[in-house]
Formats: sequence, C-alpha cells, structure tokens
Amino acid sequence: MFEQTFKNIDDTLWKDAGCSSELDYVEQTSWVLFLKYLDDLEKDKEAAARLSSKSYSSIIADEYKWNVWAAPKTNEGKLDHHKALTGDDLRDFVDQKLFPYLKSFKTLADNPNTIEYKIGEIFSELKNKIQSGYNLREIINLVDELRFRSRKEKHEMSHLYEGKIQNMGNAGRNGGEYYTPRTLIRTIVKVVKPKIGETIYDGAAGSAGFLCEAFEYLKISKNLSTGDMKTLQKKTFYGKEKKSLAYIIGTMNMILHGIEAPNIIHTNTLSENISDIQEKDRFNIILANPPFGGKERREVQQNFPIKTGETAFLFLQHFIKILKAGGRAGVVIKNTFLSNTDNASISLRKTLLESCNLHTVLDLPGGVFQGAGVKTVVLFFEKGEPTKKIWYYQLNPGRNLGKTNPLNEQDLAEFLELQKKAADSENSWNIDVGNLNEETFDLSVKNPNKKEDTALREPKEILTEIAALDKESAEVLKKVRELV
Repeated sequence: MFEQTFKNIDDTLWKDAGCSSELDYVEQTSWVLFLKYLDDLEKDKEAAARLSSKSYSSIIADEYKWNVWAAPKTNEGKLDHHKALTGDDLRDFVDQKLFPYLKSFKTLADNPNTIEYKIGEIFSELKNKIQSGYNLREIINLVDELRFRSRKEKHEMSHLYEGKIQNMGNAGRNGGEYYTPRTLIRTIVKVVKPKIGETIYDGAAGSAGFLCEAFEYLKISKNLSTGDMKTLQKKTFYGKEKKSLAYIIGTMNMILHGIEAPNIIHTNTLSENISDIQEKDRFNIILANPPFGGKERREVQQNFPIKTGETAFLFLQHFIKILKAGGRAGVVIKNTFLSNTDNASISLRKTLLESCNLHTVLDLPGGVFQGAGVKTVVLFFEKGEPTKKIWYYQLNPGRNLGKTNPLNEQDLAEFLELQKKAADSENSWNIDVGNLNEETFDLSVKNPNKKEDTALREPKEILTEIAALDKESAEVLKKVRELV
C-alpha cells in the first residue's frame, strides 16, 4: 500500500507547476510525511502517558494539529469535506499560518537536542512549493492513509523513503551528492564495527545514510536495555550538513528510522578551523563520503594546515583531527587521492600514514556511484599509531555496474571475509609502508596477483554490453527530457 501511495503522490506533484524535479518531489513529500508522522508520534506518546496515569502536553497547538487542518473526520471516520480546507484556502493556510507557526519552534525550544527544535529548524529551511491547493489536498489525503504506529509500518516507511532518496540520486544533477549505495555503507559499517556507547560522526551527512545504517547495525548488535536505547537516541549519532535540502532529507531519514531528535547541525563543516578542535569535540567513529570535485574558497582553506581547494581533501584533514585517539574511520574518497603528485596530496598522504594506521584500502570499480563516472576507494584507518602495512582489496564484480545493475551484498562478501585476516588472494594483497617512495608516498592500487586476461571477447558478449549501455543511456536521456 505504501509503495502505491508514494507513486500516486509523485504523479500529483508531477502535475503541479511548483515542482519540476525529483529533488522537489522528495522535499515536498518530506514535509507532509513529517507532519503526519508527528501526529502519530503524539498519539503514541499520549497513549503511553495514559497507561502510566500521567498527563501529556502536546507539542503542536490544537488548531495546527493534523486532524484539525489536514484531515478532520466525521463520526464515521471519513474526511469531513465541510471542515477540510482545499484550493486557495488550504494553500494560504499552509503558507501564511502553518509554516510560520512551525518555524517559530526553533526560537522557543529549550535546546537543540529536542524534537521541538528540529521541527523549527526543518520549517525554517523549507517552503511549500505546491502551488495548487487542490493538488495539496490530494497529497494530504494520500498521506493520511499512511500509518506510522507499528514497528513494521515504520520500517516499511523508512525503506520506501530510502528508495525515494535513491531515485533522487539517480536523477542526476546535485541529487547524486546525497546518495551513497546502502550496500556499500552497510559493508563499511561492518568493517568499522561500532559499539553501543561509542559516538559516531559524519561531517558530510547528506541524506544521513551512514548514520541510519549504523543505527540499524547497533539495534541488532545485542539485546538492548532501556539505557542502551536512550544512548542510541541521544548520545551516539552526530552529523553536519551544509546544503538545506540534504539537511532536511537527512533529518527526516533519521526520524523515519526511529531517531526522534537527530543531532544533525545545518552548517558548513569546513568553515570551522580545525586548530580549534578540542578533546571534548572528538568522536570514536567516523563514517563518511565527503563531496569530491568541489572547490572551496581561500578563506575556507585557511582553516587547514594543508591548503587545497579540493573539498574531499579538506574533509579528510577534518576527520583525522576530530577522531579520538584509538578511534576508527571508514571514509570514501576519489581514488586519485592515492597517487596525485601535487604538494597537498603528498602532504595529506604523509599525514594520514604518520598519524593513523591505514590498515585497509577498498578499491571500487566505476559505476558504484550511479550518475558519477569517478572511481573511488574506501579508506579504513585507526588514529594513534603510524601505518606499517596496508591491505588492499580490488573489487571485481565481473560485470559493469550501473543503474540497472547496481552493487549488491554478494559483490562485497569476499571482501568482508578476507578483510578479517588481511588475506592475500587474486583480488587482495599487502604492502609494507617502509617500501614506499618517501618523496611521493604513492599509494596507487597496483594488484600484483591479478592475472592479465588477454583473451578476446566474443562478438555476442560485446553486442550485449553495447545494448545494455544504450538502454541505460536512453533512460538517462528520458530523465533529462522530463526535467527540462
């Protein structure tokens, strides 16, 4: 039911003049979903309070409750068309009364670690783009059919929301910045092995995929006590995000996964001078895929000892500095980091090797990040001891990866198994850091165990691959035409 409802919402948004892209669809679906989720959350808390013979003070004032403005019901439980706003009346209420009211929560909340503050922050960043009040009424009616009460319902909703984020990433443009394949994230989390009580940080949170997957991993890591759940809710996950849409989606994604008041801050991480980072600011674990290819201004570069315009290299300096001694990290970065010969790249590799134990490098093939042609690696390191040996694994799924043929769990199964013992294989090997060139610290991926395949491919195999690529190109062009 949820899946069809999401499709119907997209169809309605497609008709609206104010929404022109997959990014708009996710953003506008998010705020309506959030208010319905909030209504169900309040009902649950009110019911729990009654069972404990306690009183419950509602977060939302009566006139702004879902069942008053969005979905007033008759005694039979059906939508009361006499009371339900629609058309211009509905749009004007949302724009002129509802959004300003919700925005005010940011200044009225006791502290940033409350759901009230998050409500205010989200609606400070958002605006209603749905121009037709009739389309908005359709969407509200569809969302009103959804329920967020049971664990199963919440799980299904979070899964579908992840699907929407993935579609947004596949649509290209800047949507791809917010989406890292969840299969890859789960693998990184398994290697880093977070434990309850450790703090987990992503300074380039995007859609908060790393934080959500770490939460899912920890939920099943042991039988959780009430104290454990409180720790996971309040004192485990921390993130920062620069872009407004990503911040909203990341916050919403964590809420749908069950973290009521996510500790995500809307800020440019790189605007902070890393020399100001103190022990109290540090984290046990870093999981991140910082944006690469971006260029930062000179005043931002002044916050870092190694000056470079490459955004990902600045983030890596930030991560090394903000990681606690003995802390662990899994960070995705462009593979050119391993071999670039500019001074900044060489200095950064030297810093990483001297201050951390870079124990594992996972080399990923092209196509892992759909819509981005760059090749990437995952760096796994621990802070505090210099690197002596590095275990490399070159992922070779045996097929071209892409939108219609994405990375899957089986592709990474061998990596996870061999990584436990840093074992050699056709796809993996170890290097001694003492043998590196001390002028360049070149860490290029050079597989000494790979047998060269000199056999020519069959014409049928080549034609099949061409047909698959043509099909993928046609889908991309269709998306582009839809966006124009």
